[in-house]
Amino acid sequence: MMTLSLLADENSGAPALSSTLPLRAGIGLKSQHYRQILESQPQVGFFEVHAENYMVAGGPFHHYLQRIREHYPLSIHGVGLSIGAEHPLDEQHLDRLAALIERYQPQSFSEHLAWSSHGELFLNDLLPVAYNATTLTRVCEHIDRVQNRLQRPMLLENPSTYVEYASSTMDEASFISELIRRSGCGLLLDVNNVYVSCINHNWDALGYINALPLHAVGELHLAGFAEDRDSAGDRLLIDAHGAPVDDAVWRLYAQVLQLLGPTPTLIERDNDIPSLEVLVAEAQQAERQLALHRTPQRQALA
Repeated sequence: MMTLSLLADENSGAPALSSTLPLRAGIGLKSQHYRQILESQPQVGFFEVHAENYMVAGGPFHHYLQRIREHYPLSIHGVGLSIGAEHPLDEQHLDRLAALIERYQPQSFSEHLAWSSHGELFLNDLLPVAYNATTLTRVCEHIDRVQNRLQRPMLLENPSTYVEYASSTMDEASFISELIRRSGCGLLLDVNNVYVSCINHNWDALGYINALPLHAVGELHLAGFAEDRDSAGDRLLIDAHGAPVDDAVWRLYAQVLQLLGPTPTLIERDNDIPSLEVLVAEAQQAERQLALHRTPQRQALA
């Protein structure tokens, strides 16, 4: 596994932080908002971009991202590494990612606990993994490779899931905890994903959160979900990123902040993109929550 002394602070010897984003709320950077952002410079803490949208040498996306980066901190969020896949990581993809991170020096890099490729086949989805010893070893090796290639610790995002593997021998929170302990990576705690998965699997959301290594959380995500019914007529939530943050997720977010104190928070919206003003208003709602929790309270919630 990764030797974090590679990333240690030269003076203190302490491991490098997996996120140095400001303790504020940010939004995802969307191309339809580029010019308006530069003209109005909205009051948000940072912008997040999907790495795969910028894995080219030049063009208008890089033109605007470079200009926006001059004014705002940046989080880069990967969706294509396929860290949970059975086969080795795509080294060419990893090289392109390393070049992007070197170019923009983001305050945070994150990826998903999921897989999306098998051999030469790439699926446009983030698929779940089985929580067992075999998967644990494989994913730790993949995280180790990523962190050593990038020369920085990464954040790993908890998934939203709709099915569970019969071959799992660990619950999700225990699996993530062991991954973080072995690999030295940080945790991107997606509060919407917690809510979605806990409704879908009848898990206790606060019990799940309290079982995670909260000391490793470097960023929070908030998003909207879609709702359906499964074959038994029960609620089925879909992590669709096409709606405002739900009231239930806002309530869970407030409880998370009671545990963590202020933590960098992203408003995710990837479908049915609204106006910049709407996204900024949601970020400001998160900012108000952050302002209420300036003193960390790390006791477990009942």
